[in-house]
Amino acid sequence: MSRLPEPGLIRRVVLPDGVREDVLPLLVGRAMRAFADGYIAVLLPAYLLALGLGTWAVGLIASATLFGSAAATLAVGAWGHRLHHRRLLSGAAVLMTCTGFLFAAASGFWPLLVIAFVGTLNPSSGDVSVFLPLEHARLAEAAKPEARTALFARYSLLGSLFAAAGALAAALPDLIVAGAGISRVDALRAMFVLYGAVGCAVWLLYRRLPAPHPEETRAAVPLGPSRGIVVRLAALFSVDSFAGGLAVNSLLALWLFQRFDLSLAAAGAFFFWSGLCSAASQLAAPRLAKRIGLLNTMVFTHIPASVCLIAAAFVPKLEIALGLMIVRSLLSQMDVPARGAFVMAVVTPGERAAAASFTAVPRSLASAAGPTLGGAMFAAGWLAAPLVACGALKIAYDLTLWRAFRATAAGRE
Repeated sequence: MSRLPEPGLIRRVVLPDGVREDVLPLLVGRAMRAFADGYIAVLLPAYLLALGLGTWAVGLIASATLFGSAAATLAVGAWGHRLHHRRLLSGAAVLMTCTGFLFAAASGFWPLLVIAFVGTLNPSSGDVSVFLPLEHARLAEAAKPEARTALFARYSLLGSLFAAAGALAAALPDLIVAGAGISRVDALRAMFVLYGAVGCAVWLLYRRLPAPHPEETRAAVPLGPSRGIVVRLAALFSVDSFAGGLAVNSLLALWLFQRFDLSLAAAGAFFFWSGLCSAASQLAAPRLAKRIGLLNTMVFTHIPASVCLIAAAFVPKLEIALGLMIVRSLLSQMDVPARGAFVMAVVTPGERAAAASFTAVPRSLASAAGPTLGGAMFAAGWLAAPLVACGALKIAYDLTLWRAFRATAAGRE
């Protein structure tokens, strides 16, 4: 395993003014996890198909990963305020390690389904794991309000950049097969072993987080005054996430395999470039949010992205479909830093960890149903249906969110 960066090297990362340097392990850890998630999202359907499972089974296992993440995030929201973030993050890193090693060792549907539910695998382009609310709460505590959106943008930017690099690494199994002469299944297993190794490195990194102070433990509380706002946001976010679950990266890769007979290496290259586009767009998110507000940034970048996804479902040529999805990537993730900063802005400081968890849980639960439904549609031969349903539901979510919270946004941002 490669050595972690020395603390002095980590401190050279440029942070916004008003941000403490103790968030740097979180940013580096996010990057490492995103790299692993990037290639897992592409390789997961290929690995399961290589084991002899069908498209519906691929959707079920992808759903199990999201249901498991939702259950873990719910537990963090309900009881996590009793423990410091450092302990919870270290425990999540241990779980990530076990997930990779066990998934590489299993071959049957039921063991894989159980590991997917309990573990930390992520079949989507974004972070839907238990790490997210814990890291969001700590990031919010480490930044002044005027610097918070920029910090969340850097957090999301690192995730997108390294997820793109991870998607490019999805070509490694074919290179291993050609160079080492081992079977394709064994080469794919090796990538899950690497996922577990990344979990070990993340655990070592999180040990560098500052030890808890008594006042930090007392400050964390369950939801209270902000419960009504959080419940409404969670309900709307669940619609968005259910729609996104119909077109997670694993299912988009499956769609490209079946619709255009795209190779694994070509799919990895596409997700690399789309990830880079998502990363570039997040550089613009804080500036755009300063000009038009967090809520408008969330809504008015999302709608064109959804239109592009719907159009991609019907075009006859691979090049046009990929082009439309690249345009979607340039727009669809600009809401990520704005959404995180918006949630942190509309709740009290002590409620931030609980708010992050309780807005993340419905998102994970709702998105978990999507891959199963999308996989069933693929199995039935309705290749366009998941993409169209995803885009239409997201447009409805955006319009409803804007109408419901424009007054709140005007008073809180």
